[in-house]
Amino acid sequence: MFIQTESTPNPLTLKFLPGRDVTGEGSREFRSPEEAEASPLAKALFEIDGVARVFFGPDFLTVTRHAGDLEWRQLKAPILAQVMEHYTSGQPLYAEGLSEGGGHDDEIVYEGDTAQIVTEIKDLLDTRIRPAVAQDGGDILFNRFDAATGIVYLHMRGSCSGCPSSAATLKSGVENLLKHYVPEVTAVEQSL
Repeated sequence: MFIQTESTPNPLTLKFLPGRDVTGEGSREFRSPEEAEASPLAKALFEIDGVARVFFGPDFLTVTRHAGDLEWRQLKAPILAQVMEHYTSGQPLYAEGLSEGGGHDDEIVYEGDTAQIVTEIKDLLDTRIRPAVAQDGGDILFNRFDAATGIVYLHMRGSCSGCPSSAATLKSGVENLLKHYVPEVTAVEQSL
């Protein structure tokens, strides 16, 4: 098995391409060892000293290291070993009874014109924005739309979370695109 690695715009995050599906579809982020209990692979990666966050994409995974901790030259080999061990063992990606939790937040029910606006926003995110940020090992998900102010709130995940250039990506890229295609959008903000 050959696993490729790629740097990302976030110097604390490295992208790993195992040459096969990771989630196949969707994504999932693990921000702590407790959250990683949902996945044998994420749990094994968090057992490596210096790992701060793990993100699964369709055909890649990213690992974020703690700032000031070990450097990539010290972390890369143990991470590659865990990824290879996981795929050669045949273990499932998620613990039994658990699955990905990687779609847009759909807790809020929108009605009428606002529902149509939210549908347009999600469609643009899925077709134009998410594929582009996946190239850099990240993901951007819809959180909510405030119809009164026109503000769209988005979750930044994977290498996008904590990336020095994520604010510029949101304002220069995502906000401009959404404002162009959906005139009701006045601004884009990152939700925590």
